[in-house]
This record gives sequence, C-alpha cells and structure tokens, in this order.
Amino acid sequence: MTYELPKLEYPYTSLEPFMDSKTVEIHYSKHHQAYVNKLNETLQDYPDLQEKKVEDLLKNLKEIPEEIRQSIINFGGGHFNHSFFWQILKKDTKFSGKISKAIEKKFGSYEKFKENFTKSALGLFGSGWTWLVLNKNKELEIIQTKNQDSPISQGMKPLITIDVWEHAYYLVKV
Repeated sequence: MTYELPKLEYPYTSLEPFMDSKTVEIHYSKHHQAYVNKLNETLQDYPDLQEKKVEDLLKNLKEIPEEIRQSIINFGGGHFNHSFFWQILKKDTKFSGKISKAIEKKFGSYEKFKENFTKSALGLFGSGWTWLVLNKNKELEIIQTKNQDSPISQGMKPLITIDVWEHAYYLVKV
C-alpha cells in the first residue's frame, strides 16, 4: 500500500478570509504531500508496515523498528495530523451538538474553552499542535504536541486541533 494525500473536500478559497487560498494550497499540496512522500520512502523496505493504516503505526510505536520509529512519528504524524486538520476546518458553522454540551460542561462555556485553547496554542514554543482530546479517562482535555507528535500515540482521541506550525498561516507573495 502506498499512502496518498487525502482529497480536500472543499476549494482552497473556502476558508477565506481566515486562511488565504494560496496558503491553503501550499500547506495542503506541498507541506502535507511532503509528509506523505517521506512516509512512503521511510516504509519502502518494510512491506509488512506498508499494509497498516497510519493510525495503527502511530498507536503502536513500540512495534515499529527503532531505526525508523522517529521517521514514523515525524512523517506518519505529519500525515495523520494534517489529514485530521483538513477534515475539521469549516467556517460559518454553528456550535452545537454533543461536543458543544461536553465543552460547556468541562470548561463552563464555549468562550472559556476558546480562551483556554487559544492560550495553549499561543503558548506553544516552536512548532506543533494544540488539541482538544478525549483522554485515557474519557475526559476532555486541551493538550499540546511538539512537532508532528500525535495524541493517538498517547492513547488519546483527537476532537479538535490547531496547527501551530508557521507554514499553516503564512501569507505567500508571488
């Protein structure tokens, strides 16, 4: 199996004015594609691992040969994290449903959650991600991961994320 860039379910322009179309295009087609390419290169001599979903690789890092483990974390994590990121990006969406009730119960209000989530993202030194996860105790928690580390490697279920890498938001001038 060769890993592939998942289809983006919306046009590059659909996130404007929050993310400009050129940044979305480059982030998706260049940065994310590079993680996919490097993951495939890493696994070229490991046909048994090529058959696994990227989630399974990341959930079972102790089973990955040590000589490629960090590459799986970097490139598999980059692929998984970005695939998740693209799926949840939307604008003009009403905050509702089970997640809204759970967030309000945990944080007191949606505004308080946004404040805490933003504070976590702005407080991340270097590059990485801020996540709202369902932790091992089945509770909502805001966490940070460095670089392309993924919460699924820690037994957590990602619910919401923000990419805190500079390539996620820079404006490109051509």
